[in-house]
Amino acid sequence: MSENKQKGSLFNILKQHALTAIAYLIPIVVGGGFLLAIGNLTGGSEIENLTDQYNFFDVMTTMGGLILGMLPVVIGTGISFSIADKPGIAPGFLVGLISINIDAGFIGGFIGGYIAGYLTLLLKKYIKVPQWAEGLKPMLILPLLSSLIVGFIMYYILGVPIAALISILNNFLLSLDTSQKLTFGLIIGVLSAIDYGGPINKVVFAFLLSFQSEGINEPMAVLMLASMVTPFGMAFAYFYQKFFNKNIYTRMEVETLKTAFPMGVCMITEGCFPIIFNDLWRSILSTGIGAGIGGALSMYWGAGSPVPHGGLFAMVTMTRPMYWFLGLIIGSLVFSILFFVLKRPVDVDEVKELQIEDEKDVDLSDFKMS
Repeated sequence: MSENKQKGSLFNILKQHALTAIAYLIPIVVGGGFLLAIGNLTGGSEIENLTDQYNFFDVMTTMGGLILGMLPVVIGTGISFSIADKPGIAPGFLVGLISINIDAGFIGGFIGGYIAGYLTLLLKKYIKVPQWAEGLKPMLILPLLSSLIVGFIMYYILGVPIAALISILNNFLLSLDTSQKLTFGLIIGVLSAIDYGGPINKVVFAFLLSFQSEGINEPMAVLMLASMVTPFGMAFAYFYQKFFNKNIYTRMEVETLKTAFPMGVCMITEGCFPIIFNDLWRSILSTGIGAGIGGALSMYWGAGSPVPHGGLFAMVTMTRPMYWFLGLIIGSLVFSILFFVLKRPVDVDEVKELQIEDEKDVDLSDFKMS
């Protein structure tokens, strides 16, 4: 029992360090992805020589590519910093650079970040220095020694197998036929959605970033779609109530939908939590099936997103955006139908009262033009 608790706590600690790094990573990826995508859409190309002629869009494309090319550095530094604080920054930064240098990619930076962070903690615990040198320990001694050791570990022990693993994963994805793409999209869709942005979603997100850093953007588009199926589907289900004379939402749940759907447009699922927790197993079942079908279709149609967040606002950056949107609508409709059929009806009088209030809320005379 105690052993299981220790394992659980260790997993939670490792997960927390990864989540901290990903929190730093997301705005960098979103910013770089939008720069690259907008630059590409407007005919920009990468600047190879400053003496050549280039325009504004070439600069955007180049800046976006530079940012996304540094993802192994960002994740390695973030994890190492989360574990060892400031002394972990230099070795974490170094493992990211080495990962780029040896083609170990995002996974190399991810694994190397843990090694750099815990190695720095170990050195901090066992290295003793005179009192006069205590100030040098976090600023010089620990970063220098940990960078030196972790650099040799990456080059001589872990680098080659990690680079080989990245190559295998990329070749596997590129070699998928039609039926396998459907299955792969289905699995990613289900895993991305069923815990509503929780640890499973974060693990899948980190895994898919490794593909995205190699220019393979279809799996990330599936995750984005899957994260939006629940708020879209719940909104669709609301409109079935009048047609089928079955009221499935309480007063508070309809009020929740008023904020949950706009949040869902921005790829934020958390607004649905009050409804989800009121009917957990029906929500999870509907989400898994809807997100799985939508994800399978998106993968099959080849929709890709260079940006890992942004919801509908990221559509301008996508390849085959309308196919992605169609997959989102189909997945959301599947969710809404299942959720509506499975959910028990609620008190009719309460909903009728709410509908009267809703009609008052949507009074066009209240709108004013400034």
